[in-house]
Amino acid sequence: MLKTAAKAGELANRFRRVRATSAELASGLSPEDQVVQSMPDASPVKWHLAHTTWFFETFLLIPNLPGYRPFDPAFGYLFNSYYEAVGARHPRPRRGLVTRPGVAEVAAYRDHVDAAMLTLLERADAERLAPLVTLGLAHEEQHQELILMDLLHLFSCNPVAPAYRPYRPALRGAAHEGRWIAVDGGIVAVGHAGEGFAFDNEGPRHEVLLRPFRLFSRLVTNGEWRAFVEDGGYRNPALWLSDGWATVNAEGWEAPGYWRRGEDGGWREFTLLGDHPLDEDAPVCHVGFYEADAFARWAGKRLPTEAEWETAAAGLSPTGNTLGSGLLRPVAAVAGDGLVQMFGDVWEWTASAYSGYPGFRPATGAVGEYNGKFMANQYVLRGGCCATPDGHARATYRNFFYPHQRWMFSGVRLAEDA
Repeated sequence: MLKTAAKAGELANRFRRVRATSAELASGLSPEDQVVQSMPDASPVKWHLAHTTWFFETFLLIPNLPGYRPFDPAFGYLFNSYYEAVGARHPRPRRGLVTRPGVAEVAAYRDHVDAAMLTLLERADAERLAPLVTLGLAHEEQHQELILMDLLHLFSCNPVAPAYRPYRPALRGAAHEGRWIAVDGGIVAVGHAGEGFAFDNEGPRHEVLLRPFRLFSRLVTNGEWRAFVEDGGYRNPALWLSDGWATVNAEGWEAPGYWRRGEDGGWREFTLLGDHPLDEDAPVCHVGFYEADAFARWAGKRLPTEAEWETAAAGLSPTGNTLGSGLLRPVAAVAGDGLVQMFGDVWEWTASAYSGYPGFRPATGAVGEYNGKFMANQYVLRGGCCATPDGHARATYRNFFYPHQRWMFSGVRLAEDA
């Protein structure tokens, strides 16, 4: 009994921490900052704060807490994201038109649900709900990263280039020139081993056959990408997949997202810390799969597969410039042995299409819609980024985006055959 109570207390404390972090991310923002939607792929901060609350209310409180009364029945329509089994929902591209409920009412909604959730977690049978509560917390942490991604895109549309947080210089050491790290081939096991939390798309663990390969020890830098730009990389169709070349021309791309020409003609980069001269030694960021693939072809290399990346990352400690550091941007690598920057700077594109592992089966019910139904036309990224919450950077974590998307914190590590 005491052990069960201790576990319930730990879960309640974690619930408080995660929910407080979301509120802290929104602190300092004006109501206007939290309502605007800058593109269909992004969502307003207010929507993120309400949607993560709706998840707990819909999947935990309504079915499990007797006497619970929803804060506002209309919120089920407004703040459902993509759960078809739950019911109809407001169209994603129009989330920025929902000026009401306002920011204050969403905050009251969060308080209402938080109080009820803590009551639920005090019940004697709360332990059976722990897996779903843990999923809800991981879901909210994913939205914390999305809040920062979407805010960066929103602020980049503002001519005065506002900064989300004050600029903080990163500690710099000797530059990491980089070298090729050989990895043996053979039959290797990939996927989550079953200890601790993981999303359903991280398993089942299974075996794959790898040929020997080499992975570059650090990420591709801004300086290296600038050379690609200046060599006409965005103007050379021979480097691009057909759909990628069509996207370059349709979107008018000539550099990574958030790169801008300064008054002196040099490149600058807009970040959550404002507009600054481009850091040549920092990892390139905000590039899509099409760009990553074209750069690799220009360099005479390739992107790693996700099985190669995971095999190389096995045994490495997932530490780095994660959300808790407050830097909120990728930083230059420092000299060291072996692989560096594997976790916590940028999500690293792989050559692997996003699909289910052998034996994958989505869960039954609405929660089964979490990952499985998106396993088409997207590519896998690995490693976590500078906006990824602590605990989400692990070797088996599979992020995924469409090949043209680049508002996330995404970069490149090169591979080659041995």
